[in-house]
Amino acid sequence: MIAKDFTWIQQHTRRFGGHVANYSAHYSQLAIQGPRAVETLAKLTATDLNAIKNYRFTWGAVNGVPNVLIARTGYTGEDGFEIYFPSDVATGEAMWNAILEAGAEFGIVPCGLGARNTLRLEAGMSLYGHEITEQTNVFEANLDRFCKLEKPSDFIGRDALLAAKEKPLAKKLVGLEMIERGIARDGYPVLDDQGKPVGVVTSGSPAPFLKTNIALAYVPPQMAELGSTINVEIRSQPVKAKVVPVPFYKRPKK
Repeated sequence: MIAKDFTWIQQHTRRFGGHVANYSAHYSQLAIQGPRAVETLAKLTATDLNAIKNYRFTWGAVNGVPNVLIARTGYTGEDGFEIYFPSDVATGEAMWNAILEAGAEFGIVPCGLGARNTLRLEAGMSLYGHEITEQTNVFEANLDRFCKLEKPSDFIGRDALLAAKEKPLAKKLVGLEMIERGIARDGYPVLDDQGKPVGVVTSGSPAPFLKTNIALAYVPPQMAELGSTINVEIRSQPVKAKVVPVPFYKRPKK
């Protein structure tokens, strides 16, 4: 993914005559997510965390490390921060231990990408390579609220998006809740009433908080009505699911 992004940036910045370098390997990232994230990270930095708006970032010292990038761009449906710091082992271990100590009184628990994935799925957040691909446009993915076609200045992809907007939707992203026993995994076919594949599951998992099995899937627009029942092929068998609103769950603000 890093290589793909870097190549794209290189291709589209050549006309500016500037230099683009990839320093990804020089930095590590840790995410502090949840309703006590501000209180946890505030113990380690003098930076005004409340001044950082969603999907914005700033620079500051964290746990004595200067020039740490502090971002409020979490992808869990929770409030929180991501910190980017030098990737040497000593700095990483010190930062990890400091965060766990700072969050101990709030019950902080280490989690991996599996936990992140169930959280973002419950929040109905699309993931590149799943709901977002080079074969999918923002209108199909219900992401057109982020696409400002009325902007006076041109931007990359504007003409393609304008053309796509004029065409009927070929597919639509919907939320699914499994009615029958089964987990709709990524790539599983969505079937019509005759058992013919007409769509595909893009993300699917048990939802630990909701105590049910949920998924996101692309289906024909005529099958996207809320409350309607569709079939997902699981182990060569049709299993019933219900089209439900997304996000599946919106966590209350503190």
